[in-house]
Amino acid sequence: MKSMSTTAYGGPEVIQEVHLPTPEPAAGEITIDVQYAAVGLIDAIIRRGTFADLDYVPKPTYVPGLEVTGTVRALGEGVTGLSIGEHVATVTLPNSGGYAEVVAAPAALVVSLEGSGADPVQVVAGLGNAATAYMALTELGNIRAGSRVLVHGVIGGLASAFPAVARMLGASRVVGTVRTRDKAEAAMSLGLDRVIVSDEFPDALHDEAFDLVIDPVGGEQRLTTLDVMAQHARMLVVGSAAQDGDTMVDTNRIWRSNIGILGFSAGLALSENPERGAAAGRTVLPLIASGQLTLPVSVLPLEEAAEAHAQMEARTVTGRLILAVSSHQTIGKY
Repeated sequence: MKSMSTTAYGGPEVIQEVHLPTPEPAAGEITIDVQYAAVGLIDAIIRRGTFADLDYVPKPTYVPGLEVTGTVRALGEGVTGLSIGEHVATVTLPNSGGYAEVVAAPAALVVSLEGSGADPVQVVAGLGNAATAYMALTELGNIRAGSRVLVHGVIGGLASAFPAVARMLGASRVVGTVRTRDKAEAAMSLGLDRVIVSDEFPDALHDEAFDLVIDPVGGEQRLTTLDVMAQHARMLVVGSAAQDGDTMVDTNRIWRSNIGILGFSAGLALSENPERGAAAGRTVLPLIASGQLTLPVSVLPLEEAAEAHAQMEARTVTGRLILAVSSHQTIGKY
């Protein structure tokens, strides 16, 4: 089968076409004929070698890609509730592999799309991140009716799913930050009450406070955000796009302010209990099918995976980058 594989650590050019044996499903797995695969920031971070010292992170040569849509090709031993030919999506792929014509996936991390009415491009763009947002907000975020929510880097892949999910869970006000002003209009389409350019944060808020902060960015902005957290507020750290691991938080300030900072990694959470992944995915799928969660997307052919990474690193694209894998694409919605 054709794949676009990371052949070494480095820049986008290390992603090259590699032909690999077609995988067969192990017990508890299915294989999927991939239709679309999402390109995520985590794909780029791993490709650069940032996590090279972590045993559980794939090492070159490997196929990137965590989120795919497609059809069930084969069922492994013990898999029930899914049928060959059924339209499905992955919440995530613990071993990557999405930039390929066929991928193996744990059945516990697969959501059926049959009869959902969902656009497969929007599903691959948003389902995994929306499921992550749901788990983070319900399991750690203590979100409740009337919560005021701030989402940093809101137009990015993971962050972009949080506004719609927060609204579903009762948030009364959702504000987002973006890196540059040209991304503000696209961010407002996510259903925000207000968008602030990062250079104007936090002064533009005029002392507004939030009950819940979503931070996939990090860096100095994480420290500044402590100033806009209400008493008993929580910050959910869900990434570190700034790649600034030296940012230190004064824990005495956390104590004196009655606030909390919690981390949520979907990959680690699902490795302990993968069944919660599909359950979260089924819960948020109606947001995508109804259009309440609609993301800006750009679609490139599988063969241009390196170009997709180059565009992502150049920050020339607003929204999610999607690779069209199958030569026989489904038209319209499921």
